[in-house]
Amino acid sequence: MKGAKARRLALKQLLLSGQTGTQQELCDLLGGRGFEATQSTISRDLKALGAQRDQRADGEFAYHLQAEAEAAFDADMVQEIVCNESMILMRTRIGRAQAVGFDLDSMRHPDILGTLAGDDTVLVIPRSIHRVQALAATLRELAGL
Repeated sequence: MKGAKARRLALKQLLLSGQTGTQQELCDLLGGRGFEATQSTISRDLKALGAQRDQRADGEFAYHLQAEAEAAFDADMVQEIVCNESMILMRTRIGRAQAVGFDLDSMRHPDILGTLAGDDTVLVIPRSIHRVQALAATLRELAGL
């Protein structure tokens, strides 16, 4: 059985990836990742992470993280995000790529295998080529592009 810290990290990753809904849905999603958690445990974890429950445009309620995810890196450091079928390239202001790469690595996003940073470019290596477009969209959202 995995520990509370690992469970909270997995829950945070679910919230960052937009896979939110009811606490029971989050329990089920975590169960699919090998974590056993009750609704009350998820409730405590959501509170500890600072997650909030808001109504979506479709009228359903969903959990999301407070602006922490968006604060992962200073959005005005990133100027452009492009991708192909297998990789994502982030162009940054000169001298900012290493900071952006470090912040991305610190997020421990489940779809990011790793990053390589130069002076004004960050190569984001996705965990799976099947999620490149979704990951690029998430990064564009975080960067405000």
